[in-house]
Amino acid sequence: MKEEAQKNFSQYLQERLIKKETNEAAKAMYAKNADLSIKLAEECMKSSLKPYLWVIVISYYSMFYIANAVLLDLGYKTGSKIVHKVTNDALIVLVKDKVKKSILEDYETVKEDAMEIASIKSEEIIKLYELEMKKRSVFQYNMSEAVQEKKARTSLERAKKFVLEMKKLLE
Repeated sequence: MKEEAQKNFSQYLQERLIKKETNEAAKAMYAKNADLSIKLAEECMKSSLKPYLWVIVISYYSMFYIANAVLLDLGYKTGSKIVHKVTNDALIVLVKDKVKKSILEDYETVKEDAMEIASIKSEEIIKLYELEMKKRSVFQYNMSEAVQEKKARTSLERAKKFVLEMKKLLE
């Protein structure tokens, strides 16, 4: 997984699908959009319209936005082509080890939460993005409402966990 992502990332740099760039305004906008997206997904879950597809889409985009804020914080800006795949591979290459370090620091700092924090692995956090990226692109309209609701709730919870971990990297 990491080897393929590293190979892809190098190619993306050559093709300028991702480039070295900082942009504080864009980083702040991405972080703000991530928070707004989580709030909107939560509101959609409460809606009598039951817009489960949109909970999944909005939850995924909260992850996409915060991931891009973190990438900008690290000095990388994604382009406009295959941006979701570029973001996924960049997370694996640039962010996975930072999440692991952050989790270990949290473990040292917050001993009463050690069991919960210790159970979170950096691979799982990064994998959440890929899972939601795929779900968003293949969500079937002919699923029963109960299945749609379950998948929407899962998406929202994954997004919350992902955004929380990514925000730690921005602090």
